[in-house]
Amino acid sequence: MNRNYSRELDAILCKLENQGKSLFLHSCCAPCSSYVLEYLRKFFRITVFYYNPNITEETEYLHRVEEQKRLIQMFHAKALEAREQEAYPISVIEGDYQSRVFFEAVKGLEGCPEGGERCLVCYELRLRETGIRAKEYGADYFTTTLTISPLKNAQKINEIGERIGREVGVAFLPSDFKKKDGYKRSVELSKEYDLYRQDYCGCGFSRR
Repeated sequence: MNRNYSRELDAILCKLENQGKSLFLHSCCAPCSSYVLEYLRKFFRITVFYYNPNITEETEYLHRVEEQKRLIQMFHAKALEAREQEAYPISVIEGDYQSRVFFEAVKGLEGCPEGGERCLVCYELRLRETGIRAKEYGADYFTTTLTISPLKNAQKINEIGERIGREVGVAFLPSDFKKKDGYKRSVELSKEYDLYRQDYCGCGFSRR
């Protein structure tokens, strides 16, 4: 039976003994992170971890990472202007950009269809680095924005994340952020903040 990861997340949030626990959040891009940050910053002190070696072109990578930083700055400015007391500040850490790491990981899977085995390896690559960094930073939880995309397999992402969480010793926060109009809200926020919305995940295979 398929799990309802969105409902599981809500149950965890309701049972938090105290708000302000730390969350290490892997972000694939600013648009996908927009709703996730808006939703979770009332519960967690979030560190956004921008780690995406799958992005083939360096200029594209730099454009996306700057949009991520700009979004967080605008979130802070808006919260300050509105005097929001319940929204925790958000920090950001940029991971190493080494596209060769991605190409080495997916070697032999170049011909796989979009959403196939190559994508699962890519999820694993990014989530493992996130879990390792979350452990180093002493985070209470880690998770990813990837499940907000209607094109991504939320079940596989959660399965991979939970397995890595057990291996590194940090709880993986389950999610299906596209549910409850999460994806729709991310589109609205992207328009509100005039965010660059790319039309492919980042790798050359997806672009083709």
